[in-house]
Amino acid sequence: MTREQDRPWQPLSPQEMADALGDAGFPWWIAGGYAIEAFVGRTFRPHGDIDVLMLRRDRMAVRMLLKDWDCWAADPPGTLRPWPADEMLSASVDHIWCRRNFSDPWRFQLMFDEADGGTWHSRRSASVRRPIADMGWRDAAGIPFLAPEIQLFYKAKSPRPKDEQDFSAALPLLGERRTADGMARRCHSRRLWR
Repeated sequence: MTREQDRPWQPLSPQEMADALGDAGFPWWIAGGYAIEAFVGRTFRPHGDIDVLMLRRDRMAVRMLLKDWDCWAADPPGTLRPWPADEMLSASVDHIWCRRNFSDPWRFQLMFDEADGGTWHSRRSASVRRPIADMGWRDAAGIPFLAPEIQLFYKAKSPRPKDEQDFSAALPLLGERRTADGMARRCHSRRLWR
């Protein structure tokens, strides 16, 4: 029997993701490698999935928006289980895998992060903060993407070869404003990337 986490992925494109969340009344951002590539302005590697970052406080709103989707919670330490539309997830659940129905491939992953009022703070380190309004940017099509310095901060925990590719592509384009809060420098100074 195939475990759910071993089932194949066929990720939505950023535009398809924007279409799926088009009626959202809450902030969200395409994250991961797609966010870095959008910032860099070119495709430079394949993608096995697509990630969307949103605020934990909006988890029930997104579940209602995706009521017709088959959504699964990644309960720590990594077991997938169905997420019923009426279940308020515990604060320990940070990742949700979504597909159109049980026989469909996985299409996207939701990741929840923390906020106090109008301020985001990282679930990994509450000292890493930023106004929610400054967490991302929109491309010419209006698709919201996570700011590259935030994405690089998350990728720095356990960098894989693809994360190093993302870092190398984005770092030369990060201006002083983007590195002023120290997130990109913090990644580099911890020697997580050489």
